[in-house]
Amino acid sequence: MSTSPTAQEARRRRRTLEGVVASDRRDQSIKVVVNYLTKHKMYGKYIRRRTVVHAHDPRNEAHVGDTVEVMECRPISKTKTWRLVRVTRRGS
Repeated sequence: MSTSPTAQEARRRRRTLEGVVASDRRDQSIKVVVNYLTKHKMYGKYIRRRTVVHAHDPRNEAHVGDTVEVMECRPISKTKTWRLVRVTRRGS
């Protein structure tokens, strides 16, 4: 019996983000905007910031306005290093 962890246990947890789909015009790709608040170093006031990530959507299930969860993955293309996990809430 070996005490080494299995390949699944040895992998670290991948980063996940939740954001809103801003564009779904490309085939199997979506652009997700992730909004967050950060505190200003000097003044202490909270500032709204955003990160835009390109995610792989193989079944084209996400549409503009949907809230989605994306997970970090290996690079799929020059800009796509995230993939769609699930659609959390449908947009209007």
